[in-house]
Amino acid sequence: MKTKGFDRSQRSTIIAGIAAFVAIIVVMQLWLFTVTMEAFLGGESGIAFPAALASLATFLLNLGLYFYVRALER
Repeated sequence: MKTKGFDRSQRSTIIAGIAAFVAIIVVMQLWLFTVTMEAFLGGESGIAFPAALASLATFLLNLGLYFYVRALER
């Protein structure tokens, strides 16, 4: 009878892939912050709100991946 879920090696591979994806998202978020601050300090204040929404979206994506990994470990 087949059990539900993933075995240890499959979970390890999934977690490593998610960690790489999270690292890419964090680098993208840092880049977004840098570009936004540069534009804002340069006098372009209209970019701050859309950049804040994009940053919130990346944060929520990382939060969702965190909860997925926690559920995977159970």
